[in-house]
Amino acid sequence: MTVLSDTWDYLTTASNWTGDGGMLQLLVEQLLISVTALLVAMLIGLPIALWLGHRGRGGLLAINVSNIGRAVPTFALLAVLVTADWPGTQEFGPYGRAGLATIIALTLFALPPIITNANVAVREVSAPVKQAADGMGMTGRQKFFRVELPLASPLIMSGIRLALVQVWATATIAALVAGPGLGRIITDGFYRTNYGKGIAGAIVVAAVALVLELLASVVQRALNPIPGPSSNRHRGMSVTRSMVAEETDAVGH
Repeated sequence: MTVLSDTWDYLTTASNWTGDGGMLQLLVEQLLISVTALLVAMLIGLPIALWLGHRGRGGLLAINVSNIGRAVPTFALLAVLVTADWPGTQEFGPYGRAGLATIIALTLFALPPIITNANVAVREVSAPVKQAADGMGMTGRQKFFRVELPLASPLIMSGIRLALVQVWATATIAALVAGPGLGRIITDGFYRTNYGKGIAGAIVVAAVALVLELLASVVQRALNPIPGPSSNRHRGMSVTRSMVAEETDAVGH
């Protein structure tokens, strides 16, 4: 009970949230580094995965490369990066000490779910839908942007959503190399046997992860072009075919 009361006291003390090194500042730092790593991973991974999915080739290679990325511990990669001559532990703009090394490690960590989901999402668009688009005279570019990409968007967003939450939670390891983020609260608390402080930091990380998950799920639902339960396959197929018909009618006009 003492630990719980210490945790509550730490969370409800305004001075712990404000000022230099306060939890608000560290929370913003971790959000900044997480979002940056996610955006870089999307810029690198999405074009490759979508192109391979559209071509229907290289899917096995993309998934195997992603699996290799999952097998490499992020902390081990971060430890190698900070001990190397580059990027090392130097300051990197608003990201602070070891900021560049942390971004690189988190970007590589975010790539597997983004690449895998995007590739599978486009490649697994229903073959009859693709054939209908071809039969209506759509070019490859039109078929991708008007048919494949809209239908694949929910699964693509699912990969981004997974990567976002994983990167946010994993970004706490930056504290192990004196980097930015809420991990500093957690490590400092447990190092000094101030368990209330450490648990308070962990609670904030978990709470923000839930908020990010909720926001990402709302975006994912908004991107779904097929209303209703996804388990209703017959309804989904009919709606999908009607979408293709509408798009192809627009092309004809």
